[in-house]
Amino acid sequence: MNKIKSFIKNISPFNNRNDMPMIHYVIKVIIIFLVFKFGAELAGEGIVLALHFACGKNPLKGEMFDFNTIMLITYYGYGFMIGMIILFWKLFQQKTLSELGFSGPVRSYLTGAAAGALLVVISVALVVITGAFRYNGIFDNIDTTTVVLMLGGFILQGALEEVLCRGIVQQLLQKRSALIAVGVSAALFTVPHISSMDFKAPAIAVTAVINLILVSLVFSLLTIRYRSIWAACGMHSIWNYILYSILGLNLSGNDEIASSVFSMSSVGENVLNGGVYGIEASIFTTAVLGAAAMLLLLFNTRKPKTQMI
Repeated sequence: MNKIKSFIKNISPFNNRNDMPMIHYVIKVIIIFLVFKFGAELAGEGIVLALHFACGKNPLKGEMFDFNTIMLITYYGYGFMIGMIILFWKLFQQKTLSELGFSGPVRSYLTGAAAGALLVVISVALVVITGAFRYNGIFDNIDTTTVVLMLGGFILQGALEEVLCRGIVQQLLQKRSALIAVGVSAALFTVPHISSMDFKAPAIAVTAVINLILVSLVFSLLTIRYRSIWAACGMHSIWNYILYSILGLNLSGNDEIASSVFSMSSVGENVLNGGVYGIEASIFTTAVLGAAAMLLLLFNTRKPKTQMI
């Protein structure tokens, strides 16, 4: 009975202890991740519902905003969710923003953003060259307001996922084991995306899982490189923004586009274009992310961690 009580006490997310066996600590960090993630998501859903009612709409009767408005409300609601996570972090973990990964020069965010833009453009260009993507031109009536506002939304969306995975999980675990920190953060990043995959096409689904693990590794290596999550946040957000709001392509299986600048479409469904899951299930993305991970490993091995690019 004492062992059970000790185990429950160890894995409680509402304390900041780490003096326990490694397996207990990993379980505790996963629970913290889940509590913060689902607690913040529940609060975010409450905001969306409250805004509907405040504007005279009853979503329970099917009275909803249009798709673009819902997307913007949801994505900007992520800012509130990040605030809730930071509050929980300070109250229950009793740690600072720096210990969450918001440390070092903020300019590294721009480095990550530039890397994200470069990697996604290269990945898409390789698919276009093979003919697996069709370029349909620029939209005649671009919803400029939505496209611009979605940049802010994706900045918050990318930051939320990085705060959870490379912030909470990696920052808590890496002091005990960097390898375990990277592995657990990759698993917790990958699993929530699996529900949007089409397993009727096993090769595409497997490629998508590999790419999720690879991009998580890249984010983790950026975090280690800069001793901060700023660069990972920048890369994550700009990758998603360019893919979805600029190029008009599927984002992690989401094939309904709010608004974009360019019109592009898949030609067939295969491991070249990633099928319905999109470029993130393409073998070209595998190659691009694999190369990026190798370069970061090389940089992290050869240069002191305190040195910034």
